[in-house]
Amino acid sequence: MTTKKLFLPLDAAKIKELREGDAVSLYGTVYTARDQAHKRIAAAIKAGEKLPFDLSGAAIYYCGPTPSNGNIIGACGPTTSGRMDAYTPLLIENGLSVMIGKGVRSAEVVSSIKAHGAIYLTAIGGAAALYQSKVISCELVAYPDLGCEAVYKLEIEDFPAVVGVV
Repeated sequence: MTTKKLFLPLDAAKIKELREGDAVSLYGTVYTARDQAHKRIAAAIKAGEKLPFDLSGAAIYYCGPTPSNGNIIGACGPTTSGRMDAYTPLLIENGLSVMIGKGVRSAEVVSSIKAHGAIYLTAIGGAAALYQSKVISCELVAYPDLGCEAVYKLEIEDFPAVVGVV
């Protein structure tokens, strides 16, 4: 199987070239966000407030990194994507195009992904140390009070995933 190199942010044309089951290697910018961050982002959208980062074309990695212990980032494996399903369609409608996590998505999320030309990539559960090694920079972006569930901007390279829904 050939692994396709993808450079984030992805444009709509590149997303259309991908098929479920494709192995990919990601390079570029992703934002970490779990359910509590999603809840705040969704509330900000509904209130018409400024978001902590631009959702247009953005990639979110469902992850809550552990403390860095002197490294760029601590262990940063994927969390269960379904925890974000209540908020995901709203974020997709507001420009989110790439989601990375583990597990299945609800029918509503799958429908939203397909309707808006977005993509869901699955990451390997239990591979937190592998993913840690693929992060070349990490910057706190929003919600520091959430601890490991705060939003971080990560620069990644050669980050493995598989296309789950496109």
